[in-house]
Amino acid sequence: MERRKFLRQAGAGLAVGGLAAPAIVRAQSPQIKWRLASSFPKSLDTIYATAENIAKRVSAGTGGRFQIQVFGPGELVPAFQVLDAVKDGTVEIGHSASYYYVGKDPTFALDTTIPFGMNSRQQAAWMYHGGGLELMREFFREYNIIQFPAGNTGAQMGGWHRKEIKTVKDLKGLKIRIAGMAGQVLAKLGAVPQQLPGGEIYPALEKGTIDAAEWVGPYDDEKLGFQKVAKYYYYPAWWEGGPQLSIYVNIKQWEALPKEFQSVLETACAEANIDMQARYDAKNPAALKRLVAGGAQLRPYPRAVMEACRAATEELYAEISAKNAKFKKVFDAWSKFRDDQRLWFRVAEKGFDDFAALSSQAAARPAPAKAPATKP
Repeated sequence: MERRKFLRQAGAGLAVGGLAAPAIVRAQSPQIKWRLASSFPKSLDTIYATAENIAKRVSAGTGGRFQIQVFGPGELVPAFQVLDAVKDGTVEIGHSASYYYVGKDPTFALDTTIPFGMNSRQQAAWMYHGGGLELMREFFREYNIIQFPAGNTGAQMGGWHRKEIKTVKDLKGLKIRIAGMAGQVLAKLGAVPQQLPGGEIYPALEKGTIDAAEWVGPYDDEKLGFQKVAKYYYYPAWWEGGPQLSIYVNIKQWEALPKEFQSVLETACAEANIDMQARYDAKNPAALKRLVAGGAQLRPYPRAVMEACRAATEELYAEISAKNAKFKKVFDAWSKFRDDQRLWFRVAEKGFDDFAALSSQAAARPAPAKAPATKP
């Protein structure tokens, strides 16, 4: 009798303990609140919203125990001071494009993209499986930061121009808003590059402070209204074949995070790295059609202009590599990986894409009219 009573009491205790354990663990887990500074305009529901989506995934994955509040440019720090804010611990986390900081060190650009670089899939391959992430994290550690790929726009448009670009001479004196190392390339050809935050581009273009501007592509460009103040829309952005955006985390804050929270944040960034390009790819075609229907003049950059920019790019890389050992270390590994990727993509991807494009054009053409039958 006593034995049965004991077993009933013990069983009840185990049941209660088993049910209560997760609640006890959850109650003992830390409640963490971080502030995230973004470099991108809040009006853009893809590039800015990516940081918001990361914050939502982190909250959901931790049962609300890890909260990240997202702030736009100027709310905590200016757009181009996100890196310093994370480095100095002013904020715990940031979302930016690393090529904004080439003035500090051109090596930063390799975390995003450089002129005549890789497309988005190749960039992801280099980062995740080609040694890129390890090389870039070694570099970022000097700035008290660990970075995570967190978005890609895919190949971008070359931007909006007030006047046509017909020859290389048309670049001379051209005041153009452009990001990353591309400005240094264009400067070699006589252009006057300027790096402006997204929210400042339209008024500068409208007032004539600049003659041309690039941002991302049709969906964002339409929202920012560039078609209202410049009519020539050029492609491709030879300087942004697959630009990656990154989440920056202050290294001390990262190391203090519970392993569970680290895993959730890293997973949310990886998801964002895929989702951003998928959203742009889904939204850009319709936006481009609307822009062209509204009067935008679509223009390819002339071959001679592309070749001149390519030659100036190679010259720039040689100059930087000769005097910057950090850049050379990453660039040498990057360029070898890029060359191998181009060989593979030329064999498989390009062959498929070229045939598919030609097939689509052929299918869109009306069938030739049949000649009337003649009597024998």
